[in-house]
Amino acid sequence: MTDLSISQYAHEFVVTPENVTADNEKIGAEIDITELHKYYGDVKVLEDLDLNIKAGEFIAIVGRSGCGKSTLLRLIADLEQPSYGEIKFKSQINFREGITADDIRVMFQDPRLLPWKSILKNVQLGLDKAQYPKAEQLLEKVGLKEKSELWPSQLSGGQRQRTALARALSHTPRVLLLDEPLGALDALTRLEMQSLIEKLWLEQGFTTILVTHDVSEAVQLADRIILLDKGHIAQQFNIDLARPRQKGIAFAEFEQQILQAVLST
Repeated sequence: MTDLSISQYAHEFVVTPENVTADNEKIGAEIDITELHKYYGDVKVLEDLDLNIKAGEFIAIVGRSGCGKSTLLRLIADLEQPSYGEIKFKSQINFREGITADDIRVMFQDPRLLPWKSILKNVQLGLDKAQYPKAEQLLEKVGLKEKSELWPSQLSGGQRQRTALARALSHTPRVLLLDEPLGALDALTRLEMQSLIEKLWLEQGFTTILVTHDVSEAVQLADRIILLDKGHIAQQFNIDLARPRQKGIAFAEFEQQILQAVLST
């Protein structure tokens, strides 16, 4: 069973310019990656990779399995260390202000909720008590206000992923890393989650990097798509389609172009 009816989905999650307030502070961080290498023994996963991501940009990374997508995400998240090279962050709010691990949040394919805590308490993890109301507000934003006292086992897969998204955003991240978080969802729930992620990204302005095997999803969400091949950037595609994006001729042309590029690697 899906989380919302199609009519509810259309009402709550379609992104329009009216959803985004012009005076919202953009909190995203610029990411500058220089000469990045990552080896596991003799295996070269990433080699001499250079990439600049603008503050507040939405990047999608695509490529065949084993090309280094998730490794790059883990390096940016500081879950692993580079073999060589640098990953630097710059705050958009203040040039002199540093970005720490607390400013970066990762959302995985598995929601990784604590099964012995309620949905609300999962979202409150790591927050000061003074920030608890923010967790409640985010549950309302992701459509789970009425389910806040339930256990994770009582939710559908899509609802658990919405909870994981609310938990990630409760810490006001400047960088949100998405490692195929929608891969296990059914088609309609996946569309709902795509629209929800886009809506919250537009509202808050955090820098977003999405790893996905779904080329259509990448075109739907990203400002720019990076194609990795054997640890190198093979191609980059700027997606200059207006939001909210419609799956018309221009969308299909981008989708076909990127799919062909992936298949040729």
